[in-house]
Amino acid sequence: MKSAKKIILGCAGLAVLAAAGFFASTYRSEIAPLQTIPVQEFTAQQIAQGKMLVTMGDCAVCHTAKGGAENAGGFPMPSPFGTIYSTNITPDPETGIGHWSYEAFERAMRHGIDREGRHLYPAFPYTAFTRVVDEDMRSIYAYLMSQAPVKSEAAKTDLGFPFNIRQGVALWNWLNLTPGPVAPVANQTPEWNRGAYIAEGLGHCSACHSPRDSFAGEKKGIFHLAGGSAEGWDAPALTSATASPLAWTSDDLLSYFRTGYSERHGVAAGPMAPVAHGLAQLSDADLRALTTYIMSYKDEKAAPGDAHAFVQQANDTLRVPADAEGLRMFQGACMSCHSADTKQGLLAATTFGSRPQMALNTNMHAASPNNAVLAVLEGIQTPAHPELGTMPSFRYTLSDAQVATMLNTMRTQYGLPEWQNLQAAVAKLRADTDPAKTQH
Repeated sequence: MKSAKKIILGCAGLAVLAAAGFFASTYRSEIAPLQTIPVQEFTAQQIAQGKMLVTMGDCAVCHTAKGGAENAGGFPMPSPFGTIYSTNITPDPETGIGHWSYEAFERAMRHGIDREGRHLYPAFPYTAFTRVVDEDMRSIYAYLMSQAPVKSEAAKTDLGFPFNIRQGVALWNWLNLTPGPVAPVANQTPEWNRGAYIAEGLGHCSACHSPRDSFAGEKKGIFHLAGGSAEGWDAPALTSATASPLAWTSDDLLSYFRTGYSERHGVAAGPMAPVAHGLAQLSDADLRALTTYIMSYKDEKAAPGDAHAFVQQANDTLRVPADAEGLRMFQGACMSCHSADTKQGLLAATTFGSRPQMALNTNMHAASPNNAVLAVLEGIQTPAHPELGTMPSFRYTLSDAQVATMLNTMRTQYGLPEWQNLQAAVAKLRADTDPAKTQH
């Protein structure tokens, strides 16, 4: 009995020592608050460069709450561990980063530690931002600190135990964070390396377009850019594993980056719409570099395919009864916009903006129905660019059964198998995206 007690006490003592050692090794001290922002040290060129880089990093997309001031924080980001709210990154001294020195800012961007020494949750993609070179990092700091401060107390992130112990993020960092910029690849072209720098750094494409492991870390290797998720939407694979019925070409991708729309694939929707808006602000050289890098993950020998022939066959060959309920719903609710006239060389109607041809739409061909369902329920209220036009929401006009029937009927018409248990999936997505729950 005494031996058992000694063993138990010994194990308990070792556990206490291990915990103490862990917290000691992961402790980070506060960086003294900045009393005055050194705006006199920022050049006009630095600020202009910083503005472009902040756009490249889509900072405002996550740091701006719906209806709130730009970069004032409060945007909710659901995670498997609870909802994380973005912080105020305007230079307000009380609620923002007005007291942050460059040293504090650089530590947050490279190591995920804020000015006060707290570990940031990796919903903030510092694992990608750490790759930014020093010159660009200083330009970003100069731009953000030169903007008008906004006094706005963002909602506090309050996760349940044990995720509320922020020092525990250090374990995640040991597995997933390699601090510091990545050197260019010697055997690649300057354009490819520039594209890699944009995609893997500020662009943080893999944050959404790579799958995650059970600890929410990005999967590497063959899984890199192989498809992930963002805000409940599926982020499609950027590799040749894409569900698109036609192979992406460089021209397709460049057009998508410039306009938020590819006639042969579809339009940017959901969380990709604001990203596409930001991409269009980049220089032509940067867009071409990003295109070159992403295309290197695809099969360069893949035939692009004849889009017009594909659409004509999909529309002219009737695979469902002419009076099928789903087809009648599509004709009544969708066809006036999503029509095609292949005889005139048009893949999609263009009145009042771009109207993608559904036979080519990547979401309709995906293994998961999520994006197609969300597009019907949510519509596109804020397109990447105004000229693309909007899409109405059918949340309050079509039932779960009607949405499921319509989408599966169109899948059948396009020669695709029906999505299984679709009505239940529609019901769940409708509940998850209920505006009454998501208002912020």
